[in-house]
Amino acid sequence: MLQELTIKNFAIISSLHLSFTDGMTALTGETGAGKSIIIDAVSLLAGARSSIEYIRQGSDKCLVEGLFDLPEQPEFRLLLEEFGIEVDEAGLIVQRDLNISGKSVSRVNGRIVTLANLRRIGQFLVDIQGQNDHQELMHPESHLRLLDSFGDTAFQKTKSNYQAAYKDYVSLVNQVKKFKQNEQSFAQRIDMLTFQQEEISNAGLVSGEEEKLVEEREKLTNYQKIVDSLSYSYQAMTNEETSALDTIGSASQELQTIASLDQDYESISDNVHSAYYLLQDAVSEIGRQLDLLELDEERLDLVNERLELIHQLKRKYGDSIEIILNYYEQISQELLDSDFSGDKLEKLEIELSAKAEKLQKLAEKLQTARKKMAKKLEAAIQDELKSLYMENARFEVKFKAVAFGGEGIDEVEFYITTNPGEPLKPLVKVASGGEISRVMLALKTIFSRTQGLTSIVFDEVDTGVSGRVAQAIADKIYQIGQNSQALCITHLPQVAARADHQLFIRKEITAGRTLTKVEELTEKDRIEEIARMLAGTEITDLSIEHAKELLQLAKK
Repeated sequence: MLQELTIKNFAIISSLHLSFTDGMTALTGETGAGKSIIIDAVSLLAGARSSIEYIRQGSDKCLVEGLFDLPEQPEFRLLLEEFGIEVDEAGLIVQRDLNISGKSVSRVNGRIVTLANLRRIGQFLVDIQGQNDHQELMHPESHLRLLDSFGDTAFQKTKSNYQAAYKDYVSLVNQVKKFKQNEQSFAQRIDMLTFQQEEISNAGLVSGEEEKLVEEREKLTNYQKIVDSLSYSYQAMTNEETSALDTIGSASQELQTIASLDQDYESISDNVHSAYYLLQDAVSEIGRQLDLLELDEERLDLVNERLELIHQLKRKYGDSIEIILNYYEQISQELLDSDFSGDKLEKLEIELSAKAEKLQKLAEKLQTARKKMAKKLEAAIQDELKSLYMENARFEVKFKAVAFGGEGIDEVEFYITTNPGEPLKPLVKVASGGEISRVMLALKTIFSRTQGLTSIVFDEVDTGVSGRVAQAIADKIYQIGQNSQALCITHLPQVAARADHQLFIRKEITAGRTLTKVEELTEKDRIEEIARMLAGTEITDLSIEHAKELLQLAKK
């Protein structure tokens, strides 16, 4: 239910804070005092569109804030989780801010939400019914959901089974549709990936291969330079006339003759002796390399061709052989995972046909359950209408078969006739304001037990009725208040007297500005206010007695 309501700079309301309780609360006061403005403020908390016209003259922004009990429905908790709103067991704080630029900000427990998401939340919090009701009951597209809310646990299980199967069916329908749409492009991609796989595979790339080939190409390209350098070095070391190796050998032998005379001479001798043997090894290695060297022009061509192939593959698939090989693994896995074959579509369509057959059976089962439930609802509504002095009214739930949808194969609309011999007509076309009010109350009496709304607001739904009908309407609103908090704007004394609580809304002029004031009436004040509602401007002793009588009767 709505616990607290705070309004600032809204229309003719400068600042207002109201506390509400459960049961039925009547809001009374003179026309123009601001009763409907309070309801407008509540409607903003339920996701109604805002307007800068709501901002009080002279202000640059307005605020509406409400504290609600947390609805008990599991769907509501899931909704809060979806929006990332933290749950506070103390209640749910909903706030709307509107500035003069037209920008509106909505918050739920401090978290900003879109207007569309606020509406989804508001559906669980409050239902506002007006004398020309434009809410659920007057929208045929809502009738199916209202009918379903009348269902018991077994019905809800039947419906959830259908919806699960429908979700599975739609998923497969989309899969088949996507397969057909992408069949050609998918086949083209498979061809491309197959070509790329074969091209990389045929190249036989090896990690680190490019570096070795570059090194080999350098050697082959510089063959003559290498031969000349090695030959010159070999000749310088081994020439019979000027052999550097022989000369160093002779020097080593001569130094050995004085090595024993001084430690320094010995060190020099050892170094020259070591150098001689190192040069011998070097000469042998130079000779071996000269024997191995052979100009292989064909090998050079092969190396260049191989490096060019690697270069081309790098331009297509990556900056290195390692990257190319990784890409090869990826496309190979994609080809392995791909399930594209000529009979794939046929298999999918066979599976889809089986699911459609299963769904049809579940839909028919759901339809049968709905029609049985509709009969019970019709009887319950007609009983309610009788208690509202519409004994001749007939209420009927009409079904129309439609294609598979998330709610089944049914389209539902409420029909009614209020006069004997008259044909049933859609509820939305019922003309009389008084009849609309009573039909709506009958429906709300039934659905308030199943919808789980925390608050239902009635905005002058008693317009156009009087006498015993007014009393019957009062009793119905009171009855609704036993299942959901009922807030009722009324001009009827019978309705005001039936309420558990009564708020009096009045306007006063201060410093040339109109202000709305609200006060909860005591028992004594209620007698006077109801007497005023009975008698008009002049309260008489008789109207006072009548007011007392109404309040006493309401307590019985």
